[in-house]
Amino acid sequence: MTQRPNILCLVSEDCPPWLGAYGDQHAATPNIDRLAREGITYDAAFCTSPVCAPSRFAILTGCHAESCGPAHHMTASAHWSAELLTCPEVLRAQGYYCTNNSKTHYNCDIDPHAIWHESSSKAHWRNRPAGAPFMAIFNTMLTHESCMFDQHSGAVKPDDVTPPAYLPDSEAMREVMASYYNRIAEMDRYMGERLHELEEDGLLDDTIILYYSDHGSPLPRSKRFCYDEGLRVPLIARIPAKWQHLSPHQAGSRVASPVSLIDLFPTIAALVGTGVPDSVQGQPFLGASVQPRNFAFSGRNRMDERNDMVRTLRSARFRYIRNYDPHRIWGQHYAFAWEGAGYQDYERRYLAGTLSPEQKRFWQTKPAEELYNLADDPDEVHNLADDPAHAEMLIAMRQGLDDYLIRINDNGFIPEGMAPQGWHQSRAPGRYPLPQVLKLAGQAISRDPSNLENFLKYLTDPEPVLRYWAAQGVLMLATEGHDLPTEVSSIFESEQDLHIRISLAEALGQADPEPHIRFLTQIVAGTALPRLRLRAIEALTWLPPHPQISLAAVTAAANDSDEYIRGAAEYLRLKLTDEYRPNSPVFRFDMPLSHGHSGLEVIAPAPKHRVQGSLSGNGIGR
Repeated sequence: MTQRPNILCLVSEDCPPWLGAYGDQHAATPNIDRLAREGITYDAAFCTSPVCAPSRFAILTGCHAESCGPAHHMTASAHWSAELLTCPEVLRAQGYYCTNNSKTHYNCDIDPHAIWHESSSKAHWRNRPAGAPFMAIFNTMLTHESCMFDQHSGAVKPDDVTPPAYLPDSEAMREVMASYYNRIAEMDRYMGERLHELEEDGLLDDTIILYYSDHGSPLPRSKRFCYDEGLRVPLIARIPAKWQHLSPHQAGSRVASPVSLIDLFPTIAALVGTGVPDSVQGQPFLGASVQPRNFAFSGRNRMDERNDMVRTLRSARFRYIRNYDPHRIWGQHYAFAWEGAGYQDYERRYLAGTLSPEQKRFWQTKPAEELYNLADDPDEVHNLADDPAHAEMLIAMRQGLDDYLIRINDNGFIPEGMAPQGWHQSRAPGRYPLPQVLKLAGQAISRDPSNLENFLKYLTDPEPVLRYWAAQGVLMLATEGHDLPTEVSSIFESEQDLHIRISLAEALGQADPEPHIRFLTQIVAGTALPRLRLRAIEALTWLPPHPQISLAAVTAAANDSDEYIRGAAEYLRLKLTDEYRPNSPVFRFDMPLSHGHSGLEVIAPAPKHRVQGSLSGNGIGR
């Protein structure tokens, strides 16, 4: 019998709390429901990012991906810092046998085999030395987004479910939801097998079990988006009687205060009785010193091929959202997501003009701020940011978010690939004036033309990040139809940084398309860094179609070795040739993936309605 608790983490990918334990009447989840009856259910648990890779970085390190750019993007590879110890490393130092079965995709250049005793589909606590305590993770992709590309029959039928208010109540959407419930039932059976193994080995009374998901639902406006459906996750902790002193809650309890997945590392450390590195930004929700959170922080930047920076705070009742790309619509096309029938049906109904105002909003540009009362509005369709009755809450959460962004040294304001992104670089004295950047970015998203003079001043600042946000401010005004002074053109000509020039080219291209489209097309066809080429494709996508756009260059990019470049370029090609339809195949299953990250798992073949091909390389880690 071990003297310290074993830790078993059961993880279901892309899985919202559509579970019996959370009161969902459609869910067939007896194994997870048992964990809840015998454990603690967290009703307000949230991931740090509504997609797997940045979320997994935070779970592994206890540090927000935004603190170590470009780890906050999907997919990227941040440079690992020695200051960022991982949870398995800390437990291994305490004599724990640590296994991962088997998803990694940590969004950084750390070697998974250097931090785990085993990281593979064969990893298991049963392989440990005799008597050693263990930490074991079992991750199933049964509920991954890719499962929605084909239908799965089962007990739940389309007529049993009702889509949320922001989605059309269509047969196709109901089929997607019913199919996903049936995959959740399969996932629960998988979890039951792991629990049976634990009982079979006589370890149930010696093992603390944590069940959670890496992020929320893959339905439209869920995964990749900073609403509860994308960020709220199930979190259940089962504490055996012999370790009950480590929990402030009794078996069968429910906890209403917010919890973040960034808290998993310090919680596990508290349960096994060891300290955590100074870099850890989470706080334990179990153990001897539990302090309830007021807010859970989350955010997103580039998701697949689309840039859209968002930051959000969630209290037990309210969600505050700040959109740093309000000039872009929510419903930007994502090649992989559009493989699902849900997105295809949603866009088809938008184009047909049959959506309600709440459903149509997804296809429009955004406000700078959003505020939702989840107690009254669980679907988050009634924005209270301009409601005087909620002004006090808005101010409190606005300030809370500002303070948190400074605290974690948020790298998300640095364009991908620009210095000083990175743990050490962004912390060098005087290198990253985040308070000043935060203020300027706030002016940019307000889209107030009275800020134009200030943007012009910062366009000549020595600091590139400040120049970038001044350029973004100019771009957002231009997309609102405001005229730009002639000096913006001269600044564009003298600027050397391509991140800034791309923003200015899109801004100037609103009124003077030909020379600026020519410049952007040269970036697409040239040898610039892949993420700069991607941003140039994005700018061309949002400018009016123009003959100066080189169809040959766009077509060549649609066959690029970089998965995200070719997805964005193929969508643009289809739009330029008027061939695009919501069900147009844009994601290329016939070409290898290009991320080059170790330890990723191949997720799924092409859906039956698509051209079949090989997911070669290291696999998709979404």
